Amino acid sequence: MDSPNQAGPGRSWAKRLGTLGAVAVLALLSGCTKEQISTGFFPAESKGATNHTEAYTSLWNGAWIALLIVGLIVWGLILWAMIAYRRRKNDRGLPVQLRYSMPIEILFTVTPVILVLGFFFQSVQVMDKTTDDTTPGEQVIEVAAKQWAWDFNYVNQDVYFAGTQVHLDGSEKPGEKAPTLYLPVDTDLEIRLRSRDVIHSFWVPAFLEKRDMIPGHDQSLHLRAEKEGEYVGKCAELCGEYHSEMLFNVKVVSKAEFDDYTKSLADDGNTGQLGPEYDRNWYPKEGAEK
Repeated sequence: MDSPNQAGPGRSWAKRLGTLGAVAVLALLSGCTKEQISTGFFPAESKGATNHTEAYTSLWNGAWIALLIVGLIVWGLILWAMIAYRRRKNDRGLPVQLRYSMPIEILFTVTPVILVLGFFFQSVQVMDKTTDDTTPGEQVIEVAAKQWAWDFNYVNQDVYFAGTQVHLDGSEKPGEKAPTLYLPVDTDLEIRLRSRDVIHSFWVPAFLEKRDMIPGHDQSLHLRAEKEGEYVGKCAELCGEYHSEMLFNVKVVSKAEFDDYTKSLADDGNTGQLGPEYDRNWYPKEGAEK
C-alpha cells in the first residue's frame, strides 16, 4: 500500500497534468480564428444570416464549452487517479477497499441532472424562438421537392419557377443553372414545404435550419433573412440515385430586386402556381375533371 510520503509525488503529478492539459487546450484553440470560435465552427456566412442563427449559435457555443469543461475535469481526474494511485514496486497485496463514498456519489448524480436540465430549458427557449416561430409571413413562398430538383411558388405574386436537375461538374457550388430561390431581405417569410414524391429535406446550411419534407405532411418555416448574399441549399435526406445532385441556390436580395425577379417570371409566362397535380401520386378528386 502507498505510504504517507507518497502523497507529495501524487500532488506533483496532478499539477504537471493540469499544466499539460491547459497547454494542450491553449494550443488547440490557438489554431482557431476568433470568428470560428464566435460562430461555433458553423459556416462563416451563417453569422447574421437570419433572425434565428444567433440563437442557434449561442445554444451550441454554450453547450460545447460546458461539455468541454466537464470533459477536461473528468479526464484530468481519471489520469490523476491512474498516476497518483498506481501500483508501485514495493506494494504488496490489494489496496484498501472502499465500498462507497456518499459525497462522490451525490456529486456524480446531481451534476449530470443539473447539466441535462440546463440543456433542456435552454433548448426549449431556442425552439420557442425558432422552430415554433409562427410569425405571419409578409411574403409566402412554397417550396416543392421532387426527384431531383425543386419548384418554387411565389404565392403573393402568383408566379412560379420550375426547377430541373443539376448536373455536377466537380465544383463546390451547383452553378447558375441550378434552381434558385429568391428571398427578399428584412422581410418576414413563410416558406411552405412539401414533397411531390418521396421523403426529402430542405436544408440551407448557412441558415442553420433543416426541415424534413414528407409526402402528405406539409409544414412551414418562418424566418427573416437579415443580410443579402448567396447561399447553397440541398436535400439532406437520401432520396434516390441522384440525391447528391438535388441542389439549389439561395439569393437574398433587396426588395426592389426581388420584385424585379418575380416580374420577370410573369413576363416569361410563369404565372399561376405549380400545384399538387404535378405530384407523383396525385389523382383528381371525385367529380373533378381529369
